[in-house]
Amino acid sequence: MPGVDLAASQAYCRRVARRSRSNFYYAFLPLSREQRDAMCAVYAFARHADDLSDDSGPGAADGSGQALRAWRSAAEAALAGACDAHPILPALHHAAGRFRIPSHYLWELIDGVASDLNSSRFETFDDLYRYCYQVASTVGLVCLHIFGFCSSEALPLGEKLGVAFQLTNILRDLREDAARGRVYLPEQDLERFQVTRGDLEAGRVDRLRELLRFQADRAEQHYQQAAPLLDLVHPRSRASLWIMTAVYHRLLERVRASGYDVFSRRAGLSRPEKIGILLQGLKLHWMGGTAPFPA
Repeated sequence: MPGVDLAASQAYCRRVARRSRSNFYYAFLPLSREQRDAMCAVYAFARHADDLSDDSGPGAADGSGQALRAWRSAAEAALAGACDAHPILPALHHAAGRFRIPSHYLWELIDGVASDLNSSRFETFDDLYRYCYQVASTVGLVCLHIFGFCSSEALPLGEKLGVAFQLTNILRDLREDAARGRVYLPEQDLERFQVTRGDLEAGRVDRLRELLRFQADRAEQHYQQAAPLLDLVHPRSRASLWIMTAVYHRLLERVRASGYDVFSRRAGLSRPEKIGILLQGLKLHWMGGTAPFPA
């Protein structure tokens, strides 16, 4: 869609974010209009990359990653000022300039998404951590630039929080990923708990429960390590970060409450639950204060 102006591009990205029913979308609402537009642009950029990975994954028409490479090239051109290749790109260009978003986060995100085309085997947690950093922490670090932060200490904490979010996603999506032949758990942990890929594909909860408890505890550790981040972002953005974290941490609690049976029913939050968290976050915003980190 050549010739899309900034306002039309931002409206397009807002529609992408709304239609997705993303857990992040509710966290955008307490932000200023300019911040919301930037967050929607980044979300739409990441969502499009993920969609290209799904469309060109193993067994599909293009397993080579060509579509993702083309998307990176278009985004690189957009950040340099040539924004006509896709309706997302004018909004992305504006957000990157306005909030001084380091472009390397965007390219690392694409590298992480592209890695799904080749293999989802992770020998160690360090290997999995690198993947989580690429596909989740990079987005979190971009969000920090949009939020505003007062100390460079925020960056490693933002990385930890992104890993916590992705570990939560991995637990929630275990059934769907296993059905696609993707296992986002370290091989060392599978061996330690005597779990096979066949156990995952068959959803043998009794054999998986201790492994999944271990992974949930690992996610919880990352939430706790990231807790000081809330006080390091700009006060106007704290409600947004609180909502984002509360939603994802509630998902982790929902996985625990199911007895780690993520196979019978996908863990999720209802719209009223998300609205309740939003209202709690807005109350923080209106009061001008902070609340305990929701972890």
